[in-house]
Order: sequence, then C-alpha cells, then structure tokens
Amino acid sequence: MKKLLALLLATLMMAMLFTSCSTPDTMVIGYTLYEPMNYEDANGNLIGFDTDLAKAVGEKIGYDVTFKLIDWPQRYTELNAGNIDCIWNGFTANTADDDGVSRREKVDFSYNYMRNKQVIVTTAEIAATVVDTSSLADKVGAVEAKSAGDTFLTDNLTGAIKNGVASQLDAMRELALGTADFVVVDDQLAKAYVGTGDYKDLVIVETITGTEEFYAIGFKKGSELTAKVNAALEELAADGTIARLAEEYGVSNTAITDFADQKK
Repeated sequence: MKKLLALLLATLMMAMLFTSCSTPDTMVIGYTLYEPMNYEDANGNLIGFDTDLAKAVGEKIGYDVTFKLIDWPQRYTELNAGNIDCIWNGFTANTADDDGVSRREKVDFSYNYMRNKQVIVTTAEIAATVVDTSSLADKVGAVEAKSAGDTFLTDNLTGAIKNGVASQLDAMRELALGTADFVVVDDQLAKAYVGTGDYKDLVIVETITGTEEFYAIGFKKGSELTAKVNAALEELAADGTIARLAEEYGVSNTAITDFADQKK
C-alpha cells in the first residue's frame, strides 16, 4: 500500500512538474485604442499593426500575449508595478516627457520599428489661417496628456491653451465636438481618422509638423524581454512578416524592416 501511495505521489508530482514546465510565459502588453496600431474591428476584436506584430513576436519567443488597456499618463506606473510587461502602442522613443527627462532613462527600448511625427489637425477654416506656430495663439489645443503631442504643443505652440485629455481619440472627439480648436496627434492616427466619419470635415495642417520620431517598445529597466523581442523583430523582418502587416494596415511607408544599423 505504501509503495502504491508513493508511486501515486511520484506520478502526481511528475504531472505537476510537466504542467508547470509546459505552460508558456505570458507577456502583458499595455496599450490604448487608436487606429491603425491597436483598435477594435466590427466584432469587437482587437486588431492593428501593433496588435498583430505583438502576437507574432509572442509566437517567436514562446510567450502567450495578452493586452491590457491602460491610461496613457499612467504607463510608467503600470510598467514598474508589474501590471504590464511592456508599453507597446505607438510609443515614441526619441523624445523627453514633460518633466524634461528622456524616455530612454525611464525604460529600456526595443529597436525602433516605425517612423512617425506630430501633426496638427483642425477645421479647414482654421487651417487656412495657419502660417506658423504663432497662428494658433489663444486657440484651444486638445492633446493626450503626457504624450509626445503634449510635449510638442508645450515646446512649440506658445500662447495656445492646452487641454490635456486621456487619449488621442479623446482629443479628436473634443475637436469634432467643437470644444477644441485643434489637436496635436501622431501622424499615423491622423491619417487613419481625418476625412472619415465624425472627422470627415477635419484636415491636417501641412505648414506645421514635428520632427521625425520613432516608435519602439518600452520595457522595464533590465528586462530580459528586450533582447528576446529584438531578436524576434529581426526574424519577422527577415521572413517578411513586418512588411506584410505594414501593407495590411497601410503603414508600409513608415514601418522599419531593417534593424542592422540599430544593433549595439
């Protein structure tokens, strides 16, 4: 009886060990909603360039990928508290936050995987009057708080009245409702929304744009995931996955598919 009990316990322990070893690790992605990076289709399924690329990376490195909708101004808190494993949502790497501290001092970034810039969206009537940044003095500009657009407005649009909101889409809604005169948003988002639906009468101001930015994935300082994800990005560039996803989501002109010059 004792031998049988010992055999049963050993079998149970082996089963538990096998189960624990075979369960894949999970990578929790912190994101906000905006097209074409992370958004919902007609059935409520999360899709987008960042969404699908994250899933492809997860497959490469053997991680289950889950997504957590976050409040963008709280992204560092979410990351450092361990609620998410990375910030992957059109996260601009080559800029400082409004506290003047470079983002590279706060997180470890992956390779840059997409180009971007800040643009101003407004009504056609206001756009026709914009000559330079001073043209927007005394006008209300809605921006996602603690974002690259927030920094751009603060640094460049002297005299404008800033209205910080929770997300870039919230900023666009403020403009569509007439409670803001303009917004500063990512070029990727502006191209996806301007001229459609509630934003059909809005335009991108061509006379003022920000300097070139780069999207990268932000990890907690010292995270082992950074190197793993970089290796996966190289493989996905080589096998054509990144190019395919870029074409699917209309970002072929800005997606980066060669990381050779970023290797350290």
